[in-house]
Amino acid sequence: MIITKSRAEIEKMYRAGQLVAQVLKFLCEMVKPGVTTRELDTCAEKLIRDSGAIPTFKGYRGYPYSICTSVNEQVVHGFPSERILKEGEIISIDCGATLGGYVGDSAVTIPVGSISKEAQDLINVTKNSLYCAIEKMRVGNRLYDVSYAVQSYVEPLGYTVVRDFCGHGIGTAMHEEPQVPNYGKPGKGPRLREGWVLAIEPMVNVGSHEVRIEKDGWTVTTLDKKLSAHFEHTIAILAEGPWILTSLAT
Repeated sequence: MIITKSRAEIEKMYRAGQLVAQVLKFLCEMVKPGVTTRELDTCAEKLIRDSGAIPTFKGYRGYPYSICTSVNEQVVHGFPSERILKEGEIISIDCGATLGGYVGDSAVTIPVGSISKEAQDLINVTKNSLYCAIEKMRVGNRLYDVSYAVQSYVEPLGYTVVRDFCGHGIGTAMHEEPQVPNYGKPGKGPRLREGWVLAIEPMVNVGSHEVRIEKDGWTVTTLDKKLSAHFEHTIAILAEGPWILTSLAT
């Protein structure tokens, strides 16, 4: 069942989303060669808890950290560790926080120092595909119109979308119905309704769409070890259009 949220509930989700946006902004400013991914996780947990919130990821289905840090060929769910970030790498940081009983969830992929044109193009395409999807989040459109918006932007440019993982509904729980793939046939799926809140998260690869889960049971990597990028926003569907709850207010 897809849970429709009231305006008051969406306002609460906005507060959670703004906290996540602030944490990600701080972490992105920390990222540079020589920093470990565990340092990012430690900082994220402190920022979230100091704000009176709970790091949603920590303990979720046994996940042991407050954020996911996925580097280079890692797609999603990468474990923070003593790994030292190096010049030329890219890192995806995925963060969730529960504030006042509601969840905000967002992810970005950023460069570590100077990166190759290939890596920067991948980041740009993945980010752009997210906003193509958000544009389709309007009352009366179909769910797979959102999915197809990612696929139809990414694939003509020579990239692939990960098919084994997808976006999702979100609210008092991090994962609610419906699942939102990053591919599909337009005009299919339920009609979007005012009050739905979805986490849209394109995962885009330079090479094949195929992925594998590593021995830790969490970290997802590209099967061909080529680069992957990941962006995510939590978005509410309103009568006047989509409201990005995890976009930092200016």
